[in-house]
Amino acid sequence: MDKSESAYKTIGEVAKILKLEVNKNGTLPTHIIRFWETQFKQIKPKILNSNRRYYDEKTINLLKKVKFLLKEQGMTINGVKKILNNEVSLKLDEIADKSIKAQNLKSKLIKISKIIKELK
Repeated sequence: MDKSESAYKTIGEVAKILKLEVNKNGTLPTHIIRFWETQFKQIKPKILNSNRRYYDEKTINLLKKVKFLLKEQGMTINGVKKILNNEVSLKLDEIADKSIKAQNLKSKLIKISKIIKELK
């Protein structure tokens, strides 16, 4: 049974949503998310029983933006901090969201083209 979109997600689920690359030993790099929590005061997961982190949709979207700016735009941590503390970040929300949607579409099109080639 899948969780609803509005349900809180664990750190492992968030790492999958962000499509963080799997380590050599086959585990998700959840340490990256924990590091970002120390660097960006806006990232505040709910910490419940036995110090487990749970992320709501708003926090996940913020993490998507941080990943986009750091990994895809090549910004520094200080640069991202300035943007997150500035009102300009509203426009970046739209850019990051469109980029993520475009990337998802691109990967789906690649999968479809591979299937078509296999059928031929």
